[in-house]
Amino acid sequence: MKRYVMFPLILGAAVMVGACGNEEESAELEGWDLVWSDEFEGDELDDSKWRMDTGNGFYDGDEYVPGWGNEELQYYDEDNVTVSDGQLTLTAQEESASDDYGSYDYTSGKILTEGLFSQTYGRFEASIQLPEGQGYWPAFWMMPETDEYGGWAASGEIDIMENRGSETDAVGAAIHFGGVYPENTYWSDEYQFPEGESTTEFNTYAIEWEPEEIRWYVNDELYAETSQWYTENGEFPAPFDQDFHLILNLAVGGWYGGDPDETTEFPGEMNVDYVRVYEQD
Repeated sequence: MKRYVMFPLILGAAVMVGACGNEEESAELEGWDLVWSDEFEGDELDDSKWRMDTGNGFYDGDEYVPGWGNEELQYYDEDNVTVSDGQLTLTAQEESASDDYGSYDYTSGKILTEGLFSQTYGRFEASIQLPEGQGYWPAFWMMPETDEYGGWAASGEIDIMENRGSETDAVGAAIHFGGVYPENTYWSDEYQFPEGESTTEFNTYAIEWEPEEIRWYVNDELYAETSQWYTENGEFPAPFDQDFHLILNLAVGGWYGGDPDETTEFPGEMNVDYVRVYEQD
């Protein structure tokens, strides 16, 4: 889930392996120790683990960047984040013009662990069901906690999963690095679901992040890996050698998949069964 429009330079090579089916979910993984998780029990978001983002942009110094730097159309609102029946739901909703949201025609939800939990290296995974529809842009991703190597994207970004709602048979993986925008670049790859499987079902999205390699998985199937990145302000394995926090959001519109159209059905929901973080034992 990017914060600015990128100029592509694709580096590295992906490794594709055969398809495998979903297996029974378990918090225990051989070779890994569970160190942080949220199973979304109860009826409200755990504010000891997550905080909510609101609005339609952010400040870069004194400059306000609307649309989160991606021409996104949604206004993030706390009312669009709910927890019930053992899962988190981020809801994208079409809105009528009102004083509450000004000129924004859509609201949605975004949560992150910034300031509450971050980690360097490990396995980061979530079980997520995605919405279908032109203009939906759900993502499970990571940003550096303290920007050790400078502003975006010199300090890196890790996209564990992002999706175009119009494409229910594929998800994307990416990292962003290099220099401070616009001197940044990225590496990316894509997972194609086997016939009969879809993003509209619950699937497990994960990375395994080590000092000199990051690997991407869908339902425990390895489909991409890279060890080629850099930052202008440090030595390899920088910038991916510092604490990153987690982010879940459901954007509407933007450059990744385009804007909603007359075929898009609202509301759209991104449902999350759990998020878990491990360290190698």
